[in-house]
Amino acid sequence: MPVAKLKDFLNKNKVEYISITHSPAYTAQKIAASAHIPGKELAKTVMVKIDGTMAMTVLPASYKVDFDLLKKAAGAKKIELASEREFKDMFPGCEIGAMPPFGNLYGMEVYVAKSLAEDEEIAFNAGTHTELIKLAYKDFERLVKPKVVQFSAHL
Repeated sequence: MPVAKLKDFLNKNKVEYISITHSPAYTAQKIAASAHIPGKELAKTVMVKIDGTMAMTVLPASYKVDFDLLKKAAGAKKIELASEREFKDMFPGCEIGAMPPFGNLYGMEVYVAKSLAEDEEIAFNAGTHTELIKLAYKDFERLVKPKVVQFSAHL
């Protein structure tokens, strides 16, 4: 989803947001530093396979996925990290690793870390490694309808 398409979706749904341009950065922690956003408020997307089905997890930049907790929360038999090769073609127009956390627009489940859901605002990649979108968490939740579960731990 190119940036323009994401912004159009947010505008159609009457969501207030700001766009933040930053120097190219490829890890969540570097993006947070470059954009001057606390790591807890920057949402990173981690692609996983839950019992063989692609799903999106969304958690603070300063956290990591706890696969045992996610397996339990999802009621799954098997959880594994998805490789870039497995999902690179699923997000047309997005740079690899910079897809926005709107898995619902791609027909996939979205799991949000409970710790992220406690934030008033979140920021996330807007499809590129140089632009973020920041909006109210409640708007993100209203549009995406994620499953909010405990599945992350501090790095």
